[in-house]
Amino acid sequence: MIKYFIYARKSTDSEDRQVLSIQSQITECREFAQKEGLIVVDEFQEAKTAKSPGRPIFNRMIELIEQGKAEGIIA
Repeated sequence: MIKYFIYARKSTDSEDRQVLSIQSQITECREFAQKEGLIVVDEFQEAKTAKSPGRPIFNRMIELIEQGKAEGIIA
């Protein structure tokens, strides 16, 4: 059984450039996982731009994957 994390990120850049809100992204990922029969073990949300390094929540999620808590990410 392969386990997945859901990851949603919203840039801190201007609101009008953001297509989907974090909650909309989470909902879409949940629906996808259910449709595909995927097992989601946790969800992560982050409001930080991807332009610069150092996204702490994303980095923590990667650490958990390296520890075997999940094998993939739905984003």
